[in-house]
Amino acid sequence: MLAVFASAAAPAAIGLVAALLGVFIAGGQAPTVFGQVGGHFVLLATLTFLLLSAANAVGATRAWFLAAAAGLTSAGLAALVGTTITVLAGGAAPDLRMFAFVLGSLVGINLVFIVSVVAAEVFVAPRVLRSVLAHAPRRGSTEQRLALVRIPASNLDEAELTHLEREPVDAELADEQWDNYCAALVAEGWRTVEVDSAPDLADSVFVEDQVVLFDDLAVITRSGAESRRGEAEAVERVVRSLKGVQVAHIAEPGTLDGGDVLKVGSTVYVGSSSRTNAEGIRQLRELLLTSGWTVVAVPVTRTLHLKSAVTALPDGTVLGHPDLVEHRDLFPRFLEVPEPTGVAVVELADDTVLMASSAPETAAMVSGLGYRVVTVDISEFEKLEGCVTCLSVRVR
Repeated sequence: MLAVFASAAAPAAIGLVAALLGVFIAGGQAPTVFGQVGGHFVLLATLTFLLLSAANAVGATRAWFLAAAAGLTSAGLAALVGTTITVLAGGAAPDLRMFAFVLGSLVGINLVFIVSVVAAEVFVAPRVLRSVLAHAPRRGSTEQRLALVRIPASNLDEAELTHLEREPVDAELADEQWDNYCAALVAEGWRTVEVDSAPDLADSVFVEDQVVLFDDLAVITRSGAESRRGEAEAVERVVRSLKGVQVAHIAEPGTLDGGDVLKVGSTVYVGSSSRTNAEGIRQLRELLLTSGWTVVAVPVTRTLHLKSAVTALPDGTVLGHPDLVEHRDLFPRFLEVPEPTGVAVVELADDTVLMASSAPETAAMVSGLGYRVVTVDISEFEKLEGCVTCLSVRVR
C-alpha cells in the first residue's frame, strides 16, 4: 500500500509543481499568482493522487501504455472535476458557458498539469513503486534472493489443460492476482526479475516449467507440450544474465517440465508424466551425475505435474493429498493434507512458506507445525492447473 500511495503521490506532486511554475512564468513571475491558483492546483493534485492510487493498485505501472492511459485519465478527470468545483466556488452559474470554460481549461490553464502528470506516471511512478518495494527485507536474513516471474499472456484462457475441464478465466482478475503474488514475494525479501512477456504464448506465466536450477547449474527444459516450447528462449536469456550460472539443455527427444522436478535436500524427485518422458529424466540424471544430487523418478498419472501432487516443507517433509499421490512410499517423510490445492508450498525462508488461499485448512495445519504461512489468491491460475510453485523460479 505504501508503494502504491508513493507511486501515485509522485506524479500528482510533479504535476502540481509544474503547473504552479508554468503559471508563475506565464504571469510575469508575479508571486501573487500562487495565491490565485494555488488552491485550484492543490485540489487537482489531490484528486489525481486518489485516482492514480486506485490505478496503480491494479497494475497501471506494469507497462508504459497502461501508465500513460492511467495518467491521462486521472489528470484529465481531476482537471474537469477540480475546475468545475473552483468555478462554482467562485460564484459562476452552472450553465453552458461555464461548462465550455471547464472543457477549454484542458488545453488552457490545466494543460501543463495534465502533461506533467502523464509523463511522471510513465517515467517516475514505476521507479518509485519498485524503489519502495525493494526496501521490504525478508525476515531473518539480509540476503536478497531473486525470483523470475513472467506477466500473464493476453490469451491466458487458451492455456493447455490435461486433467481439468475448461472454465472461463477472468483476465483482469488474473492480472491482479499475479501482481499480488509478485508483491508477496517482494514483501518477503525476494527481488522479482521479469522475463520478457510473451503475449501469444498462453502458458508462459507458468515460468517454472522452462528452467530448473541446481546450485550454479541451470537446466533449460524442453516442454512435453509442443505449444510451450517457444517459452524457453526468453527465460534462457535471463538465466544467462545471472552471475556464476552455467546453462545446460534437455535435448530432443527428451522432454522435461520444471513442474515435474521437486528438490528435497540432495534428492531430486522427477515426475514421469504426460509432460516429462523417460529420455528427459535420463538426460537430467546424466547432467547431475557428478554434482551430488540423487534423481528419483516418480510415476505421475493423476495430475499434470509431480508438483501438482506433492511439494515439500523446508524441513523436507513432503505434503500430498491422498487422491493425487500414487506412490507415497517413495517419500521418506510424507504428510497428508486435507485439500488438493494445499499440496503446493513455496519455501520463502527457513520458517516461512507461500500457499494458495484456497486451502485454509492446510494453511492452518502448516502454521501449527511452526511455520509462518503467507497466502495468496491464485484462483484464476488454478483453473489452468497452476499452483503457487508454477508462477516463479526462485534463485537461491
